Amino acid sequence: MKPTDETPLRNKYLQDGYAQLSAFLDGSSIRELENQLESFINTTVPQMPADHVFYENKNDHLSLKQIQHLELHDRWFHALFTDSPFRRLAETLLGSECVPMNLQYFNKAPGANKPTPPHQDGYYFMITPCEAVTMWLALDEVDDKNGCIRYLPGSHRNGLLPHARTSTLGFSQGIEQYFRQYDPDIETTIHASPGDLLAHHALTVHRADANTSQTRQRRALGFIYYSAAAKQDIAAHDAYHEQLKQEMTNSDRI
Repeated sequence: MKPTDETPLRNKYLQDGYAQLSAFLDGSSIRELENQLESFINTTVPQMPADHVFYENKNDHLSLKQIQHLELHDRWFHALFTDSPFRRLAETLLGSECVPMNLQYFNKAPGANKPTPPHQDGYYFMITPCEAVTMWLALDEVDDKNGCIRYLPGSHRNGLLPHARTSTLGFSQGIEQYFRQYDPDIETTIHASPGDLLAHHALTVHRADANTSQTRQRRALGFIYYSAAAKQDIAAHDAYHEQLKQEMTNSDRI
């Protein structure tokens, strides 16, 4: 794990709503993670609940798109999430103790998926105050061709924006009329290499393009930490996810 200079990094995060750390994991750590992930996908994923594993085509396991809560199903990933530099970095950025909430896997398969709609993670979290950080660890080279992340700098200072339903698997909500309100030229486009880490505030607006490459994946791990001071509306959160689960079951998505 690459050491970080905490004060400038937190200042950057507070100003822009995001920060990028190059080579947060070195080559040997990435290789170990890749081995653990391959084993997890091959042996654990087939036993997981349907609403924790999403496929572009549920009958094609090579189309795996998203896994929720790796930390609940594997000791190695639990330790990576709860007792590691990732958690310590989250507390640095939040300026407080944090609560590990969800370790996720994402993939944009070659030429087979939709863009990730503009959104704020905080819309899904339903917490007050909306103080949480999401970290995104690249496992592949990421550029304009295979779906790099695009941030709207400073947007975390504007509060929670109106969202509406989308048809994108794994991202059921997107900001209404985003492209009518904001010029894409003011976004910051982030390219990344394996081991690079992005971190953003729960209210930072971000999106990602589709993977237009015909040969390259765009895999990543996502780490979600809430501030210890944040309180979740558990009833509303559970009701929303139950409704979403039912809709996805009815549409044969899970």
